[in-house]
This record gives sequence, C-alpha cells and structure tokens, in this order.
Amino acid sequence: MKKVAVIGAGIVGSTAAYYLSKSPDVEVAVFDDGKGQATKAAAGIISPWFSKRRNKAWYRMARLGADFYQELIAELKATGIQTDFYQQTGVYLLKRDESKLQELYDLAANRREESPLIGDLSLLSRQEAQEKFPDLQGFERLLYASGGARVEGALLTETLLKASKAELVEKQVSLTVEGEQLLVDGRSFDCVVLAVGAWLGEILQPLGYETDVRPQKGQLRDFRLAEKTDDYPVVMPEGELDIIPFLAGKVSVGASHENDQGFDLTVDRTVLNQLQQEAETYFPSLATAEILGERVGTRAYTSDFSPFFGAVPDLPHVYAASGLGSSGLTTGPLIGRQLAQMALGEAGVLNPADYPIERYVEKKIPKENK
Repeated sequence: MKKVAVIGAGIVGSTAAYYLSKSPDVEVAVFDDGKGQATKAAAGIISPWFSKRRNKAWYRMARLGADFYQELIAELKATGIQTDFYQQTGVYLLKRDESKLQELYDLAANRREESPLIGDLSLLSRQEAQEKFPDLQGFERLLYASGGARVEGALLTETLLKASKAELVEKQVSLTVEGEQLLVDGRSFDCVVLAVGAWLGEILQPLGYETDVRPQKGQLRDFRLAEKTDDYPVVMPEGELDIIPFLAGKVSVGASHENDQGFDLTVDRTVLNQLQQEAETYFPSLATAEILGERVGTRAYTSDFSPFFGAVPDLPHVYAASGLGSSGLTTGPLIGRQLAQMALGEAGVLNPADYPIERYVEKKIPKENK
C-alpha cells in the first residue's frame, strides 16, 4: 500500500486527494489548517476564452481546465454524488469601451473550434441581456457565451474530500526529510503532494529552498436576494469586479486583488463596500439585499504571473503546484489531477516542461559549499 500525504485541502489538494484515492493501492491523508485558502475567496467564474494573455502555455492550461470540469462532473454523477457546486448558466462580458466587444467576439469565435465548450456567442443589447438577468444595468451592449459557468469553490472542495474518503487532519504541519524518509506530522509517507498555494515558500524554506511565490489578498461579499437566481448568467465587468449569482438567491460580489498585504486575513469592509457600490451600478437590487457575510483568502502569484507544477527539484517523491492566481478555480482541478498522476507515475494532458517548477523553486547552496 502506497502512502501519500496531501498538504493543503483547497481546490488543488482536494482534487489530488480524490484522484489518488481512486487507486486501490493508495492510502491518502490530507493535512490542512483551514486558514487562508484562495478557494474560499474565489469569484467562481469559468470562462477563460476571452483572455488576451500572450502566454500560450497558460491559456492551454486554462482552456483544458474549463473542459476538465465536464469530465470531473460526469465521474461524480456516475457514482451518485451531487455536483451542485457547478452550473453552466453562461457568462456576460462587459467593456467600458463597447467597441471592443466585437474583437472579443471574434477571438472567442476563432477559439471555439478547439474549445466547443464556449457554446453560443452573441452580442446582446441591454434589453436582450435583461431577459436572462433582469434589472442588469450600466451598459448598452455586452458579449454573451452560453458555455460560461459558475463554481462554488468551498462546496467543490467539500464534495471532493468526502468523495475521496481520505483521512483529513485539520492542523498545520511541516515536511521534514530524514534520509530517504518523508515525514509529515511525524508520520512516514512514500510520496507528498504540496498544494499549499502561497504558503509553498513557508513549507520548503526549512528544507533549504527559495521560492518565487507571493501572496495576494482576495475578499468577496455574499448576498441573499428574494428572487430566484438559479439561471442567471455570471457577470464580468471590466476590472476586479465580478457578480456571480448562485442557487437560491445567493449572489457573490468580488473578489479584490490586494498586493502587499502579506497573509493578512482581516476583513476590510472599506474595500468590500467599494466593490459593492460598483456592483450596484450594474445590479441595483444588491442595495436592498441581505448581506450573508464576507470571505477572505490568499492567492498565490509568481513574479511573472505564470503557474507551475511538477517534482520539487532535489526532493524525490515530492510534487508541488502554485502560482495559479485568480484563475485557480479554472485550473485548480486539472492541476490537482495532474499532481495525482505524477505521484502515481502516470502522464497527464499537460507537459510539466511547459510549467517548469525549477524556475520558481530552487534549492539554495550553502555558502561554505560555493
């Protein structure tokens, strides 16, 4: 029986645990202290096809990550597991300069051949858009893609952890190496998956590593509306703001992108009030909606905003991923499965060489050995 430790129970770690546990010859333990997960404050939109990032490797990861949800959901449903964490209700994309909408339409139309999940594309007037999302304002035209989806990150991780039946240890732990032994919480494992996001440097530093990973604070606010919002598309205005309607009248607004805040998880209502005020210009109903609460999490970014994953250099049988940033909900499940496959000696759909971990994780050479 192969023993695997997964450190981190966010979207990457929970997916890795789920796929590792599908192997009858693997025993999985998940360690997580429950603090700061980026998943908890993610804005929950799956719609990568309008991105103009020049990083082709990133777009491939995001495109395949969006597609992978279909596979994951089919697997879960086949075993009778509910998938309420995901609804494909479409996405509305807004631009301050609405003349740019045609360019984005053309971009998505060209990408639809390799990404049929995009679905139907339309440029809609405000009146047409309100047929799917009543009372939506602040624009004359927008771009609609029927394939856009929304994800409740916390529910997704909860579902995957339950489905995995992995042991869950809710405490902060460290990774130590004694000879060829990998020890987590004093227990020996054959393999370790590090899915700790922005905390990767903290866990690898005692082992002599430097990491190019920085934290970014993200906050969002949850509302409850009287009307039914089950079929409302998600709304992506230009900038940080997203408006994400979920089931039973729940609507999330966010998330902020706050640099230089370290690992601070304090709710800053000044930031959230500003996001809410902006959101009300598009969806005035929020002004009288019940506030359910606020959420705060910490995203992980690299200096060049590129994600990475793979085998930790000079640390056999230890695999890690980080730097997913604000696209973590889109790419996280795919990367989680990829890490599970690497731990099992299997190939995934992505080439790790395109997302080189050694560029961001480096073993320090002691001065006396230089």
